[in-house]
Amino acid sequence: MGLFSTIMSKIFGHAEAATPTSGTADAQASAGAPAAAAPATPAAPVDVDAVLSDLASKAGQPLNYKTSIVDLLKLLGLDSSLEARKQLAAELHYTGSTDDSATMNVWLIKQVYAELAKNGGKVPEGWAH
Repeated sequence: MGLFSTIMSKIFGHAEAATPTSGTADAQASAGAPAAAAPATPAAPVDVDAVLSDLASKAGQPLNYKTSIVDLLKLLGLDSSLEARKQLAAELHYTGSTDDSATMNVWLIKQVYAELAKNGGKVPEGWAH
């Protein structure tokens, strides 16, 4: 699983955990129906800001996750090292120099939010490019 997939599952999984399950799904599961694979995208848009705000309120430290890829990764409990960010940049097809980490980081945070929006996340205007 790539780093972006992990980011997406952390955010969308947190949103699903906060949403009550439907009785129909529970009834199917208890009736012995085969479990379907989790969908790649949620059925309803996930409010990314609400999920991240909730996580930030429990973080115990101030994290500027709206504009910092390092803080977003920390908030999600993921590796925020330069090597991990370079891996994420490659995964998201960054074409700039990964030696210019400041420029790469700015691109990464915007691209992550843009990709979340493409995959069923409701992202506040201005977070993605």
